[in-house]
Amino acid sequence: MIAVAESTTDIVVRTLGPDEYRAAGAVFAGSVHKPPTPDEHWPAIEPSYEPGRVIGAFRSAELVGMAQSFGSTMAVPGGPTVPLAAVTRVGVRADSTRRGVATAIMRTLLESVTEPVARLWASEGGIYGRFGYGVGTWAQTVTVDRRAAVPHPDVPAGGMVRLVDPDESDKILSEVYERIGLAWTGAMARPRFWWAEQTAFSKIRHQFRRIAVHRGVAGDDGYAIYRVRRGGPEAYDRAKLDVEDMQSATPEAWAGLWRFLLSVDLVGDVSAEARPVDEPVPWLFTDPRVCRVSDLMDETWLRLVDVPTALAARSYADGDPVVIEVADALLPANSGKYHICGDGVRRTDEPAELALDVSVLASLYLGGVRPSTLATAGRLRVLSPAAITAADRLFTTAVVPWCGTFF
Repeated sequence: MIAVAESTTDIVVRTLGPDEYRAAGAVFAGSVHKPPTPDEHWPAIEPSYEPGRVIGAFRSAELVGMAQSFGSTMAVPGGPTVPLAAVTRVGVRADSTRRGVATAIMRTLLESVTEPVARLWASEGGIYGRFGYGVGTWAQTVTVDRRAAVPHPDVPAGGMVRLVDPDESDKILSEVYERIGLAWTGAMARPRFWWAEQTAFSKIRHQFRRIAVHRGVAGDDGYAIYRVRRGGPEAYDRAKLDVEDMQSATPEAWAGLWRFLLSVDLVGDVSAEARPVDEPVPWLFTDPRVCRVSDLMDETWLRLVDVPTALAARSYADGDPVVIEVADALLPANSGKYHICGDGVRRTDEPAELALDVSVLASLYLGGVRPSTLATAGRLRVLSPAAITAADRLFTTAVVPWCGTFF
């Protein structure tokens, strides 16, 4: 338990019990200007509060802040997976902000999780760097003019696509996602409660979603979840199809789903947010200009909770070794020097060649940015000029990392 002195009283932070989850959820909802979960939807949301992983902050015995995590796994460079703490529902009531509440909550949470890596989606980009998080994955929006889009003749035709009932889709979608597996760097496992939670959220928001499932030669191998927003009472030509989630196991499934989405009638644009920055959507068409790429955004932020374990979990390219010096103010046990080479990672007393904050190391971890890029921006210090070229080689990855799961 952590007590944080502030101007009017003490803030006490502790793990919450199951009888307090509903109140904690209401505090978080209020912090992002949303109403509490309605009674009829609470049974679908409640399982997402994992016992022992929900943290609350109290001011004069009144709950004023919360954060939580759930256990998952994440694919890291080279193909292995690492245990992951998925951090979510971080919020402080408006009358208790800027009093150290969020810092106390985050410290308690990070000290309590057993996973070596934590991850979250940031509501604001300026918050989490001070807690040791760095942008780990990026994403972008792609928008296709459906009426002008002509698939290139070499694009795979794909298999059959069928629509399934949204109320009966959780099992189908979870099975497809598990069949695809954590096939790309940055992908994360989705607990079973995640699917029911997403369905409940769509109902709370009164969103009518459609579920399209692709079937290939080996069975169901992809899906797209989408909804259509009309431009007005009769303005079907200005309606927009929004893709909320799309996953596929093969290039044929991916192309088949895009073909299906572009065949939906009474739609102008087809738009997909938070897609991989290297997704080759423009290459589907004879005229790539029918696809507009926009809104590059930080997707997920990473936090290396246990630096030596996290660094040892991923692979590195062959090349000259590099010694980095890491500073971690919130979790000082991580601070120190690490020798990194193609064979692995170990602590060392050798002279440091690069020096960086743990938040910068988090951004390097999945390979989404080169060390030399961060050096140019002044985010890491180069103590030995030859080391930056070696670090670029060591941390390089074959694909751009992407999460693809909102939580």
